[in-house]
Amino acid sequence: MRRDRQDEARPAPGGRRRFGDIAVPEPADTYENLGADFRWEIPERYNIAADVCDRWALTEPDRTALLVLGPDDRPETVSYGRLRSDSLRLAAALAARGVEPGDRVAVLLPQSAAVVITHFAAYRLGAIALPLAGLFGEAALLHRLADSGARAIVTDAAGLAKLERLRAELPDLVTILSVDGAAETAEDFFAALEAAPDEFETRATGPDDPALMIYTSGTTGLAKGALHGHRVLLGHLPGWTLMHGFPPAGTGLMWTPSDWAWAGGLLNVLMPSLRLGMPVVARASGRFEPESAFRLMADLGVTRAFLPPTALRMLRGVPDPRKRFDLSRLRNIASAGEALGAETFAWAEAALGLTIGEAYGQTECNLVLASCAQAGVARAGATGKPVPGHRVAVLRGDGTEAGTDETGEIAVRAPDPVLFLGYWNQPEATAKKFRDGWWMTGDQARRDADGYIRFIGREDDLITSAAYRIGPAEIEACLCAHPAVALAAAVGVPDPLRTETVKAFVTLRAGFSPSDALAAEILAFAKARLSAHEVPRALTFRDTLPMTTSGKIVRRQLRDESA
Repeated sequence: MRRDRQDEARPAPGGRRRFGDIAVPEPADTYENLGADFRWEIPERYNIAADVCDRWALTEPDRTALLVLGPDDRPETVSYGRLRSDSLRLAAALAARGVEPGDRVAVLLPQSAAVVITHFAAYRLGAIALPLAGLFGEAALLHRLADSGARAIVTDAAGLAKLERLRAELPDLVTILSVDGAAETAEDFFAALEAAPDEFETRATGPDDPALMIYTSGTTGLAKGALHGHRVLLGHLPGWTLMHGFPPAGTGLMWTPSDWAWAGGLLNVLMPSLRLGMPVVARASGRFEPESAFRLMADLGVTRAFLPPTALRMLRGVPDPRKRFDLSRLRNIASAGEALGAETFAWAEAALGLTIGEAYGQTECNLVLASCAQAGVARAGATGKPVPGHRVAVLRGDGTEAGTDETGEIAVRAPDPVLFLGYWNQPEATAKKFRDGWWMTGDQARRDADGYIRFIGREDDLITSAAYRIGPAEIEACLCAHPAVALAAAVGVPDPLRTETVKAFVTLRAGFSPSDALAAEILAFAKARLSAHEVPRALTFRDTLPMTTSGKIVRRQLRDESA
């Protein structure tokens, strides 16, 4: 098995190593050794801001926390000391405007220091941070702000333009702060900081006190607010350590193009990295550009990156990346959000010399499965194995454990530090997701003889054709292996004989144009590689595919278009 290039000593025997007062898995040559001695250590009092920010700011205030890229991509360093001072001031400013413990404080900003400052301020107050993606349209914003009853929001000019048309329907939203200056309905964010004291007393929260609410992507029905306690960060540290290849504490440079409003960007990257002293690149970018991504990693010397499968498939279209870009400092790439696929896994090994650390989780219960080449857990086409500290099973419909290579539903045993507190104001919806002490994910998977779990797809994305239940991931990975295909989606469309047949939607790489001949070529390519029941019966070219803000394909929309 190929290993990542290492910037640390060879793995020692398994066990635990300490980052401050928290234990995380020690590097180990085998998965069995990795979790042999792991135990959760959740303190009685825990506050994310005090743990992530103050632990560094009070001892090394000038230590770099963020590397913020401006419009010209010139980096500006932001220290832990500045994050502490500004978040204390913002907490005081929000408190002076009536924000109390338990109130929701929304964050509608691209990657920036202000995002981190607002999160820390909310945690210090005992309020609930509510991250919102800049790509949200007005309807999505209105639902989340109204449903949560958000009391305050920090945003920019683009966010204000959307909010102005929604203000009449958001009576609870009494405070709006803009990083782009004051407006008719907003105060200047920086002026509010300057006028506030930096002596706010951080609330002594418990690990189960609410800290953070992320709305589910809403691929089916209206998005629901998944409410997490402060312990959610501690629950992510073992998985973060694994998927990012055991980075030494306080070293390296982390980057992700993923929006920090997504659980993947916030909890797989930003907060754990800062907690463990690894600076994070902040870049307020829009559309993902593969060439620009490689250039950024080369120019800044990024050592660890988190790239969703969609971004990785786009990077595959860049020829000879190691010849054209200096990626010698890049030690590890991690990925999550959708199934990576064997082809992309193999491409990364061949083109980058890196074995991707894949992970699995949901907004409600994140980062419970992972792979890690350094621990001997990496296999093409497989998501990985349970992260130490998490009990994960593949269950049949009757609650019994599925057999080897038998399809079942991924389930996580409660209690678990990464498991949410519940859906906001929806106790019945919360209760329906539990069965006999298991959190039922709704995601289908198979466990092989070696214990690897292979993600197949969400229950509502599975395709029923004749007697077969088909997951879209394998079909999409196969289609993306064709040299003309940039991205692909597979859905079931109604069929009077088979119930459903498979239909493919693809976007093309630069230099290729849609044609009947190319469609036939791609379908023949798939027929030669897939099982007969998996082969698409039809193919449609598209300029783009519908995506959630976390980079997942919205197959429901494609199904609706084809109905």
